This record gives sequence, structure tokens and C-alpha cells, in this order.
Amino acid sequence: MNACVHVALPGRAYDVQIGPGLLGQAGAQVAPLLKRARVAVITDENVAALHLDALRTGFAAQGIRVEALTLPAGEATKCWAELMRCVEWLLDQQIERGDVVVAFGGGVIGDLVGFAAATLRRGVRFVQIPTSLLAQVDSSVGGKTGINTRHGKNLVGAFHQPSLVLADTSVLGTLAPRDFLAGYGEVVKYGLLGDADFFDWLEENGTALTEGSGEARIEAVRRSVQMKADIVVRDETEQGERALLNLGHTFGHALEAATGYSDRLLHGEGVAIGCALAFELSSRMGLCAQEAPSRVRAHLRAMGMKVDLSDIEGELPDAQALLALMGQDKKVVEGQLRFILSRGIGTSFVSGEVAMADVLALLAEALSVRGR
Repeated sequence: MNACVHVALPGRAYDVQIGPGLLGQAGAQVAPLLKRARVAVITDENVAALHLDALRTGFAAQGIRVEALTLPAGEATKCWAELMRCVEWLLDQQIERGDVVVAFGGGVIGDLVGFAAATLRRGVRFVQIPTSLLAQVDSSVGGKTGINTRHGKNLVGAFHQPSLVLADTSVLGTLAPRDFLAGYGEVVKYGLLGDADFFDWLEENGTALTEGSGEARIEAVRRSVQMKADIVVRDETEQGERALLNLGHTFGHALEAATGYSDRLLHGEGVAIGCALAFELSSRMGLCAQEAPSRVRAHLRAMGMKVDLSDIEGELPDAQALLALMGQDKKVVEGQLRFILSRGIGTSFVSGEVAMADVLALLAEALSVRGR
């Protein structure tokens, strides 16, 4: 049974539809948003090869014409050059403010295309059709769009809410196991930051997710999206509570930068390692019992995920260099790096009162274990 989560932002409310078969229903779902029967779809090469024909068929069922642009797959696509390519192509298609742009892909496409839509003609509407687990549970919801620069990840962007999100869970079956598990890093984050019952549920049902249980996948996506939607409605532009959604990201983004935003470390893998490090730091600061980070690591390990710096192939910078990369994080306020810490599973908070010596010691130890 499909699910729907309503994101109740005043004046910018939208639905997140969750379940199998939504590509085939895309025309019926998007038609009410259209002033003319055409959409501009931007996707990547991998998604296009697997799913673009199905999406075209879904739109054609309602007489909606599709113009499509296909970009290279991978994190490197979230850059200035591809942003310009998207904007110029959309202008070539004579997209007007009343038209709809469709972001059809994972988090990279969603972030990039959403940013292009936010800037085109000072803002055109867009629809997210996320095709990865990570995008379905996180990046497609909440309106954060952007690109990476040489200074770091997601440092240039805009808040631009979609008009609709269609999370077709049947497409998750085409993900490589590593890509699916990377998305699971964001799923487990929701239990860790604010819903201990959800983490309990994941401990019991995690294997059902990886084995392809349709009902389990719908429920995991629904609960993740509902938690994010609730937080976004209370704090759309991350002035306070929404920062909790960055649990694991301060460490994770630094590790992604250190590995060159390459396939050495996928975003969700960085988040999983970052969550383990955040809980370990919290424990060392006396904020939570040691059982908490141990339980986090045990679950991630049981799911077959990356947990430690030693799970990252190739060389890494030293602790001081990693800390410098963390200093470019968006959560720096008045020069002070803020961390998402925990008092236990399901209870997180934002803190700017973390001794950098403690962070350095944690990173140095993690690197030394890696070097053994």
C-alpha cells in the first residue's frame, strides 16, 4: 500500500508520494501542476538507461511531452559547469516560470537540478523523482539544493522547495548493493537523532530492507520522510532544529572532501562513519554511555556498512588536515565549528562547545587503528 507524507509549509506545501509503480503514474500526478502539457526532465546516464523510458511512458499516458537532458553520473556532476549546462539547456527549451522541471535521479541530480530551477528566471517549479534510497529518504525532501566547490560540499545553493516528490520504491531494486547501503546510512541517521523506536525497528527489519521487502522499504522511507518533514516545517532554513539532520555529516563531509568526492567513499557511507564518530565523541565527552556507540557500530557492521576510517581504501590526510576540512562545513558559526552530539540513541543536540583537542585525538586514534 502506497504512503503519502504531507510537508505542511505555509504557501509551499507539497506531498511526498511513496510506493511502487509511481513512474507509471507520473503523468497523472504531475498534470495538475502544468499549464501546458510538457515537462523538462534532467537525469543522469545510469538512471536514463534504466528508467527514462518508463517515465516517458508515464507522462505520455496523460499526453505530456517530455524533453530530456542526460548528464554524467557521479558526485563530480554537482559543479559549476554542469549547473551552467542545465540552466542553458532549460533556457534553450524556453522553460517559463509557469512550467515544471523534473529532477529524475539520485541526490546529485536532485540537488543540482533543484538549484538550477531555483535560479532560472528567479525560480521555476520543480518535481523531485528520486531514484536512490538516499534521495528518497533525505535529499529530495526539504528544499535544500546546491553544488560542491573546491572549498567543500554543498557550499553554494538555495532553499527551493519542490512542488511534488514521487518516491517510487520499485526502482530501488535496480540499485547496486553498495548504493542501497549508502542510502541506509541516512535512514539509520533518523533513528539515531530523534526516534529510538525507529532504530529498534531497523535493528529488527534491516535485513528485510536489503533483501527487497516492499512493505519494509515503504515503511522505512515513510518514517524517514515523516521525521524530516516534521523538522523542516518547524525550521525550514536551518536556524536551529534542522541542523540535527546533519548528524554524522560534519565528519562525513570532511571525509568525502578528503577522498575527492569519488567512489572511494559514497555520501551515505561517509554519514555512517560520521555517525559512529559522533557517538564516540559524545561518549568520550561523558554525554552518553559507551553502550550507545557500541550499539551503533554493531548495527552498521551487521548491515555490512562502512563504520571505521579503516574501511576507506587509499590514503587519508592526517588528523589536523581532516579537522581543517571540517572547518569549511556549513555548520561553522562565527568561526566556531558546531557538532551534532548525542545523549543516547534517539536524543541528539547541536553544540559549539567541543574542544578541538578532543576531536583531534579521536581522529588521530581512528587513523592510527587504520594504519595498523
